[in-house]
Amino acid sequence: MQLSRRLRSAAAMTLFAGLSFSASAAGPASSDANVVLVHGAFADGSDWDKVIPLLQAEGVHVVSVQNPLTSLEDDVAAVRRAIDAQPGKVVLVGHSWGGVVITEAGAAEKVASLVYVAAFAPDAGQIAGEIGKNHPPAPGFAHISADSGGFLRLTPEGVSKHFAQDLPASRTAVMTATQGPIHSKAFEQKVSTAAWKTKPSWYVVATADHMIQPDLQREMAKKIGARVTALNTSHVPHQSQPAKVAQVILDAVRQSK
Repeated sequence: MQLSRRLRSAAAMTLFAGLSFSASAAGPASSDANVVLVHGAFADGSDWDKVIPLLQAEGVHVVSVQNPLTSLEDDVAAVRRAIDAQPGKVVLVGHSWGGVVITEAGAAEKVASLVYVAAFAPDAGQIAGEIGKNHPPAPGFAHISADSGGFLRLTPEGVSKHFAQDLPASRTAVMTATQGPIHSKAFEQKVSTAAWKTKPSWYVVATADHMIQPDLQREMAKKIGARVTALNTSHVPHQSQPAKVAQVILDAVRQSK
């Protein structure tokens, strides 16, 4: 009887292993791999909390940067410190505004590749505020408010109906409370270099995005020559479909060995 239970237990464990995180089928990531995650505006480092454990389970060392969101140069400096602290090559991942930051910070020698997640991908000399000027305004922009110091925030309706409309109300309420306001001047500061010109890139297009138009995302992904994955999500695919976003990051890790 005891042997029978052990056999059933072993069979169950084998079945579970076959059904677990599908990214493992592509082979384990290197234990020397380093991923630096860069959040966007209206968020903080915890924005990646669903992706981080999936990467760690694959043996990847992960750091989620806390951007000050006070200026482009301040955010780039924070990301460069995180890159410098890694013991080896880095896959640099940016969401939304974080795409602007990794475009510049990604020029660091340690950075092997870039992953854009529903993110801006500017060219050198470009400012974030002019990206998408040839596209209709994204509906979420109508829900951004500024305080007397020039910092921008999303309204509760902006978060629940336009930033993360595919997440439950309990989650969007927390995201509203913990959001990181960004200074408006950040969107008017020029990117000095475009790392995607010399580093391989991946791009996750959010096809139901209300913050960065999906057509604009596809346009940017094509411009930078990225490997594209399209997900039917809001502006936060790493929150609503974290396993699929983790798979894209792990693909970049494996390709960057």
